[in-house]
Amino acid sequence: ICQWARESVLINRDIALVDELRAGGAETPCVEFKLNNDDPEMIGKLISALSNAARIEDQALAYILWGIDNDSHDVVGTSFDFRTKKVGNQEFELWLAGMLRPNLAVSFRLVDHPTGKVVLCEIPSATNAPIEFKGTAYVRIGSATPKLSDHTDRYQKLIHNLRPFVWEKGIAKA
Repeated sequence: ICQWARESVLINRDIALVDELRAGGAETPCVEFKLNNDDPEMIGKLISALSNAARIEDQALAYILWGIDNDSHDVVGTSFDFRTKKVGNQEFELWLAGMLRPNLAVSFRLVDHPTGKVVLCEIPSATNAPIEFKGTAYVRIGSATPKLSDHTDRYQKLIHNLRPFVWEKGIAKA
């Protein structure tokens, strides 16, 4: 019975998270809504961009949600299934992990929302270097996903936020 109670709490937590992210109004630099777009290249670039944007925005996590209408934010369900998706002969999640550098613990979860199936992708923010997909770092600007190298202001803010402490500005001796 303890296992059932734990699973119930996790299911309810994910449903509440989906509803909280939907209620936020428009997409943000850290939240993206999709219906069924399961293009691996798009997903890889988006994960890089969202992870880097989360660090720029001082957020711990970023999210992609499939099954959400982009305009109304209603749950409409999705046909995207990360568990069965393949890129060539390789499982999607394994392929994606190999394309992201430095390694990133991206988490995909299926959420049985009361009004439809949602796929939730939880993306940690970059921690020690910009996250690259296939050797290129991306960033979010509005709903666009350009190369980070084309936006030096955001690159500089990301690098600044990646530093845990700027020793040069600290007091050497009290």
